[in-house]
Amino acid sequence: MNYSELKSGTDIRGVASDLGGKKVNLTLEAVYDITAAFAVWFVNKYTKSCEELKIALGHDSRITGESIANTVKKALVSAGITVLDCGLASTPAMFMTTVDLNTDAAIQITASHHPFDRNGLKFFVRSGGLDSGDISEIIEIANRQEEIICDKKGSVVPTDYMTQYAKGLRKIICDSVGKTEEELPLKGYKIIVDAANGAGGFYAYDVLENLGADI
Repeated sequence: MNYSELKSGTDIRGVASDLGGKKVNLTLEAVYDITAAFAVWFVNKYTKSCEELKIALGHDSRITGESIANTVKKALVSAGITVLDCGLASTPAMFMTTVDLNTDAAIQITASHHPFDRNGLKFFVRSGGLDSGDISEIIEIANRQEEIICDKKGSVVPTDYMTQYAKGLRKIICDSVGKTEEELPLKGYKIIVDAANGAGGFYAYDVLENLGADI
């Protein structure tokens, strides 16, 4: 195995669908191996057992998001880790689960601004996103197909974090202008939101419109 081509700076990225006419290199096998390697890397770095770990997982709106998410969950559960499944979520929200939900780490399935046939994995710990060196270490572990198999399987907990996250964003806006949500502090503002091919559409409806904005 050699997953080095999937390293993209501080992320894992590759072709996840052949609908764009390109050969798939971010296969579900690769996703499993790299996720399992992340678990090994985390346990080695932070000397914490997998049974103690709680990791949040989200994905953007790409067509391969759910199948990749299922594979990530499989790898983490096999290692004995509790997975908070946040479903469709934004990348900043996934980092904030380490603050609001006290998770040990978080994984966002996304390829940022890249075309629809791409996808990837972005990893967070409580101090922030992983750096390039961390990703290289994870790739090396994945190439050796190292993983932790726990006798006691982990679990998947459906988690509606985006509702909580949006509420927190509304509070930041309200506190900044000294008004309550009921006072509709954005009433009279016309705001255009381009969510592109990410999961940012929630911001228009759950944050701006709820505060009175014309979106």
